This record gives sequence, C-alpha cells and structure tokens, in this order.
Amino acid sequence: MRERLNLYLDLIRWNRPAGWLLLLWPSLSALWVAADGWPGWHLVAVFVLGTILMRSAGCCINDVADREFDRHVKRTADRPVTRGAVSVREALLVGAVLALAAFGLVLTTNPAVIVWSFAGLAVTLIYPYAKRYVSMPQAVLGVAFSFGIPLAFVAVGSANLAWQDINLQTLSEAVPMQAWGLMLFNLFWVLAYDTEYAMVDRDDDIRIGMKTSAITLGRHDISAIMAFYAVYLCGWYGLLVSEKLGGAWTFALIMAGLQALWHFLLILDRSREGCFRAFRLNHWLGATVFAGLVLGYGMR
Repeated sequence: MRERLNLYLDLIRWNRPAGWLLLLWPSLSALWVAADGWPGWHLVAVFVLGTILMRSAGCCINDVADREFDRHVKRTADRPVTRGAVSVREALLVGAVLALAAFGLVLTTNPAVIVWSFAGLAVTLIYPYAKRYVSMPQAVLGVAFSFGIPLAFVAVGSANLAWQDINLQTLSEAVPMQAWGLMLFNLFWVLAYDTEYAMVDRDDDIRIGMKTSAITLGRHDISAIMAFYAVYLCGWYGLLVSEKLGGAWTFALIMAGLQALWHFLLILDRSREGCFRAFRLNHWLGATVFAGLVLGYGMR
C-alpha cells in the first residue's frame, strides 16, 4: 500500500507544488478583487483545496493522454503511467476521485459556481489533446489555468442566487467584464511561463511531432515571452487602477516585472536547465502580484 501511495503521489506531482501554485495565485487574487478585500475563510478554503485537487486530477488525465509521447521525452519518460508502474485505469480512477472531491467543495458554494465549474472541467479535459492539433496549445492551457478567476467572481457575486434563478442571462451576468479581462490578461502570463516550459522539451517535441508555442514561435520565443509578461502585468494594472490600491500594489507589480527580467536572463541561452528554472520560479511572480493585492486592499 505504501508503494502504491508513493506512485500515486508521484502521479499527481505531489512533490512539485509549482503547478498548483500557478493555478492558485490568480484565483485567490480574483477572490480579493471580487470581494473588495477579504473574501472569508470558506471561499479561501474552497479555492485552495479545490485548486490542489483539480490540478492533481489534471495531471492524471494529462499523463494518460500523453503516455505514448512521454516515453520519447527525456523529462517525462519516467512518469508512473508512461513506464507502466500505474495502469491507465488506475490513473483515471485516481483522477476521477480527486475531481469528485473538488466537486464536493464546489457544492458548498452556490448554484452558479456549480454550473460554471462544468465549463472549467471541459477545458481541463480538452487541453491534453490540444497539443496534437493546435499550434499554440499553451493558449488552451491558459484558459484552463485562468478559469478560477471567473469562478471566484461567481462565488462572491452570486452567493444569494438560487437554483430557480439559474438561466443563461443570470449565468452571463454572474461574470462581470472585469473578471473576463483579468482572465484574458492572466492567459498571457500562462503563455509566458508555459512557453518557457515548452522550451525545455523543444528538441524532443520536434522529433515526435508535438505542437508547442516554443516550436511555433521559433527564434522569436524569448521576445514573445517578455511581451507576454508585459501584457499580463500592464493589463492587470490597467484593469485594477480604479480600485485605488496605492503604493503597495504598484510596488508589487514593479517587483513582478523585475522577476520577469530575471527570467529573461535565465532563458537567454535557451538551455534546458535555465528554461526549467525560469518556469519553476513563476509561482513567486504570481505570489508577488497576490501579495500586492492583499496589501493594497488591506491598507486602502
């Protein structure tokens, strides 16, 4: 049992929390914006635990979908499903249990969140297969990794919505334009860090015919990544300027920008080690943005 547990923990990348942190910071940031400050312990707990569970479930789905490709990539050849240590059926069962646990958390919110969560699940299921057909599948991942933003606004703004009130109009009105804007600009951050990630495997991906943004962008990869960072940070600043968050928010964005410049130095030679390190450090950039929002609302 201990051996199986260790395999399952490896399957969900338990010892590599950077993945769920990249999901968590935008979602928590959106919670603070939607609530105009502290959103309450219940929603914080739901989004933290739900993020961990859904990212873990996503790893199971991704590894099953990519098992034939992963064995030809240096970085992924030793994953449990790829090497046969965990069967496809087992991986899907683990993923289903984790997704159902996350759905249980969603059931403690409100009907609008429950309905919108199915759209988020659909994107999660689509992404692993987008890499076969879409030139920049990182954009699909960007939608999946940013979907916590509209969910956060729905969780806060539709708390009193009952099932009898649910229709297309109320579901649409539950997500304000500010939420869609934050989601759109956050997508550019995902494009930035996942292109860094894709640069690690570029040689292997070209050989096996996988499509990634690192391959599509070619020699313009580094300049595109820096442009993605700029669009993300400037976009969030522009959308939240009316919130009057003060110097703490501005300082946080400056520090996030400096981190992006550090990533530029790490990926400049396009080495596997440098690109992978830049990717793994991105959760600190997201944490900086979140900290700026918390301080901004707290000191306002």
